[in-house]
Amino acid sequence: MNSLNRRRFLEQMGASAAGFALSSCAIKGVTAPYGLSKTAEAVEPVVDPSSLEKPNLTVGFVPVNDCAPFAIAWEKGFFRKYGLNVTLSREASWANSRDGIIFGRLDASPVVSGAVTNARIGAEGARHASLCAAMTIHRHGNAMTMNKAMWNSGLRPWNTYNGNLEEFGKNFHGYFQSLPQEQRIWAVVLSSSIYEYFVRYLSASVGINPAEEFRVIIIPPPQMVNNVRIGAMQAYMVAEPWNTRAIAGNEGVGFTFAQGKEIWYGHPDRLLGVMESFIEENPKTYRSLVKAMIEACQYCSNPKNRPEVAKYITSPSFTGAKPKKKDAPIDKFTAPAIVGEYNYGGFDGQKRMANDPYSTIFFDLPDKLANIPGNHSTFLWQSQAIWLMTQATRWGQIDQFPKDAEQKARQGWKTDLYREIAEEMGIECPKEDYKVEPAEFFIDNKAFDPSDPVGYLNSFEIRANAPKSFFMS
Repeated sequence: MNSLNRRRFLEQMGASAAGFALSSCAIKGVTAPYGLSKTAEAVEPVVDPSSLEKPNLTVGFVPVNDCAPFAIAWEKGFFRKYGLNVTLSREASWANSRDGIIFGRLDASPVVSGAVTNARIGAEGARHASLCAAMTIHRHGNAMTMNKAMWNSGLRPWNTYNGNLEEFGKNFHGYFQSLPQEQRIWAVVLSSSIYEYFVRYLSASVGINPAEEFRVIIIPPPQMVNNVRIGAMQAYMVAEPWNTRAIAGNEGVGFTFAQGKEIWYGHPDRLLGVMESFIEENPKTYRSLVKAMIEACQYCSNPKNRPEVAKYITSPSFTGAKPKKKDAPIDKFTAPAIVGEYNYGGFDGQKRMANDPYSTIFFDLPDKLANIPGNHSTFLWQSQAIWLMTQATRWGQIDQFPKDAEQKARQGWKTDLYREIAEEMGIECPKEDYKVEPAEFFIDNKAFDPSDPVGYLNSFEIRANAPKSFFMS
């Protein structure tokens, strides 16, 4: 790195540090709710706490919309119903959430999709650990935000391209080619996560090698908007409400290019992570925890409850996304991705609304995902763990696709255990662990067949250790 580039790099890092400091000050002193809510106090437990190995738990969450089931399980008394006394811990980042489990500070916490499989396979940026999960917290509920300069260069929300990857690719490539190399920066919330894979997948789908075109950096969710504002990065991918915050309340910062569901429809976003030893040592406790979280996800999924859920999690204890204006709707930031009235934004004074109740999926599925008997959002498909491993391989985070991938998926994603717990609750589940993801579910119309993951990997021209290809503008 020459002296000029080194100086610019240090300036970028200084800007990121400044954004970190600003955001940290903004949430200083914020704590999660403590004790029991009045509603929870009135709930009569159906499980005797004395029958559980560890009824007192510390459970983490991160201040994004997908904290909703944790907030609701606490507020509505679902934890108490199943004999649990849960202390919620507000985590500053997804790395904190994951590492809190690994090092024993947290009994359970949500983890980014990819964290469990990558801990099992030792992907770059992931710590080897026996992380596992039996359920998904939610699907979708995230998006890619681009800055105003990207809009001014001609880029628009993906849904305006009508599936034309070539047109988008020219705009995308042209913008990054206009920037100095050190300014070509995307941010995601955690290394080796599904968000990083989506950013790379999108780039590669239009013939651009992400390893050559831009850098991917890690920024905690509440710091995303500030870092775009000060020019530390061009775009980011994060869970809501931090995409909507760049449009509503922070006008002039950015617009939503695409929701994650437009990259891969039906993708898992957050899992309820624990250490395998926790399940082994506390099997009854774990069953109670999963049941409480399933009920909370069902509550969040009910359309009648979504406005209430969106409003409730705006408190400083959860997302802290309450509007500054006292007369503004209290759910201005959280509601779009939960209720479904989603505005992609833009800088021409027009609203680009998408009214989709499945912007975030907590339990009930849209028709095109519900065509498998018993399928619902909290059910984990081990085939989707296999997809995540293909991406870790594709981007060189592991040397080769694991020969024991199916075993790793089975160890990390406890689908059979989930079936047992769900059956106790009278919930039907799919009979299989694997399913084909159809071509129309992906932005590049490339189907994923889990029976041939290596063939799927080899079908991509742009991947680690592959012959280089060049985008033709």
